[in-house]
Amino acid sequence: MDFEALFKEYKEPALHGRYVALQHLEPILERHSRHGKLSVIGRSVQDRAVYAYRIGKGKTKILMWSQMHGNESTTTKALFDFLNYLNGDGKSLLDDFSFLCLPMLNPDGAEVYTRENANGVDLNRDADQRTQPESIALRKAFDDFKPDFCYNLHDQRTIYGVADSGKPATVSFLAPAYNFEREVNEVRYKAMHVISAMNKALQAFIPGQVGRFDDSFNINCVGDTFQFLGVPTILFEAGHFPGDYQREQTRRFIFIALLSGLRHLNENVIVDNEIHDYLNIPQNKINFYDFVYKNIKINYDSNKIIANFALQYKEVLIDNQICFEAYIAKIGALDDCFGHIEYDAHGAEYSDGKNNIPEPEQAANFFLGETEVANGKVLG
Repeated sequence: MDFEALFKEYKEPALHGRYVALQHLEPILERHSRHGKLSVIGRSVQDRAVYAYRIGKGKTKILMWSQMHGNESTTTKALFDFLNYLNGDGKSLLDDFSFLCLPMLNPDGAEVYTRENANGVDLNRDADQRTQPESIALRKAFDDFKPDFCYNLHDQRTIYGVADSGKPATVSFLAPAYNFEREVNEVRYKAMHVISAMNKALQAFIPGQVGRFDDSFNINCVGDTFQFLGVPTILFEAGHFPGDYQREQTRRFIFIALLSGLRHLNENVIVDNEIHDYLNIPQNKINFYDFVYKNIKINYDSNKIIANFALQYKEVLIDNQICFEAYIAKIGALDDCFGHIEYDAHGAEYSDGKNNIPEPEQAANFFLGETEVANGKVLG
């Protein structure tokens, strides 16, 4: 299967960048409604529609939901690329699979680009109590559809690396635990089985850049709850690919993961060592910053010292665009950290026209000797 060619053919052109809100999806959903069943299964806190799109007549049922966190749009883009494929070269899959897709579970959060819903609740910590209308809609979809698999589609921040490899976690997976002991039963094994296949496919494109999330059990998390209820559940996390802050490359890898996982399910081949293969995926580690600046001379208490500091972006919604505003996040040796961009100042002196000392939360605009750094980036 030529994943690259298929992605180029079926990439949804109406979706791009990081800001994806309900108004961007509704015309596309209307177009897709000609091929499947589009319905409103609930309303958000601010009375926006929570849509469900059902397609396929196959025996194996897969429930997929995206943008449970409103500022996590990469998998939403990939989901629509995948739906385009199902209505093209992938039509044969519809004889074997039935899909129920909730492309935007948190439309209020998506509107203002926040993780939480309009009540300030993280929907992925509301699976047990279900205090929010969006959580109720998801659970009803789960109960009514009775899926054989669940795909929980998310983004992850640029802070995650693959263990201590120095490579970013461009895609991460998790087969959530179903109990506090984190045991592996048949249900969880089925999720591991699919993840192993997806990881194998992705290694051809992003070798060493696939991570595995910590599997501590939390019944308040949706994936843990659905695994506990006996349905194999897979957490997808779309992360950072070098230079790809709009997540258009990562979108491609999520598309590849979706296709390769379904192909594996369709072949229904289970290999004995797949738990081993899953557990061999390195765990994610929080050890990345957007920028790391090294060997900076700082005039501190009339003494010249050499220091390092790290910068991180804040993602800010301005005029329906996501702006990346760099700030100083950490100062120190940073021996256990990596930067997506690293710069060695070779002892150049720091100045910023103020105190001339880098401080946490300070905007990343400064000079290193005669070299200007604006919003974290070296100019010239």
